[in-house]
Amino acid sequence: MSDATMSKRDYYEILSVERTVTEAELKKSFRRLAMKFHPDRCPDDPHAQEKFKEAKEAYEVLSDPQKRAMYDQHGHAAFEHGMGGGRGGAGFGDMGDIFGDIFGDIFGMGGGRGRARRGSDLRYIMELDLEEAVFGVERKFEIPTQVNCHHCNGSGSADGKTVQCRTCQGHGRVRMQNGIFSIQQACPHCGGSGQAIEKPCKECDGEGRLQETRALSVNIPAGVDNGDRIRLAGQGEAGPAGSEAGDLYVEVRVREHAIFQRDGNDLHCELPIRFSQAALGAELQVPTLEGEVAITIPPETQTGQLFRLRGRGVKSVRSSRTGDLICRVVVETPVRLTKAQRELLEQLEATFSASDADQHTPRAKTWVDGVKQFWSRVTS
Repeated sequence: MSDATMSKRDYYEILSVERTVTEAELKKSFRRLAMKFHPDRCPDDPHAQEKFKEAKEAYEVLSDPQKRAMYDQHGHAAFEHGMGGGRGGAGFGDMGDIFGDIFGDIFGMGGGRGRARRGSDLRYIMELDLEEAVFGVERKFEIPTQVNCHHCNGSGSADGKTVQCRTCQGHGRVRMQNGIFSIQQACPHCGGSGQAIEKPCKECDGEGRLQETRALSVNIPAGVDNGDRIRLAGQGEAGPAGSEAGDLYVEVRVREHAIFQRDGNDLHCELPIRFSQAALGAELQVPTLEGEVAITIPPETQTGQLFRLRGRGVKSVRSSRTGDLICRVVVETPVRLTKAQRELLEQLEATFSASDADQHTPRAKTWVDGVKQFWSRVTS
């Protein structure tokens, strides 16, 4: 073990965390130290840059599960002579990842993107009744989000002024040495703009945004269905320090309906009828989403028979096609019969002799034949 390795401070001690620290706690501690010791924030402290590099090196190792496990087992010696997996050792491997992850959170930039990081996209689940989804509706809702700071107008600057970034000298990009490779990427302090905030806004700590609940309105187009998404451009989280806002995606969830079930652009429903109506035929009123319509039930209608009402379904949100309403007949057995009704049914039943029963029950013969075939296979 080299003298340099022996003189290094413990990584957990550098970040002021316990060895059982979670990933979130680790990141929070590093962010605090990075903000405290970043050279641009304390240009008069000659030791700040060394403390900053020390904290960054510790975070790079402990934030990587594989490196952390090696460090816990072997200490600093794990990264001598290539033991660190050939990635250049602690302090140099994955420099882009470190800056993209941590400084993106602190200074509002995406690793190597060359411009300030935009605000996050948001998703909002909106529940609708079937009628609202079919015909469209305007809905108002509230969503907690990050909005531009009202005190600095989202700039992050207390006086609205910026100065040339000391990290990149106004170029917007910095060069990082990764082993034998030289990597150029967006400046982690100014996010590639070349300008930095000298006097951060006290209300938002230079972030340019605050947490707030916003009231919004959205027009739901007619014909939307479960899972459809409506994009509200620029209505997501405000970007840090006045950068571009994210988008808001309103995702539709349609509640179950008491009568209708939707299948694409078609609607389905059950149509309960009395057995006398099924036998004799009837004229019935069928509910639709736009009011009742008349339907003719022909004599000898059976349970399960389908009746299609053209154009009574849902108009597609993506085309001009309108689906159909499909009614499935369900023949109901009468209940709570009066004495007179029971006597009438008994008289009707008596008219069905054994010899001609098959003529009046179209499925009975098929069913009996199926039972006979089943038992013949079982007993053979």
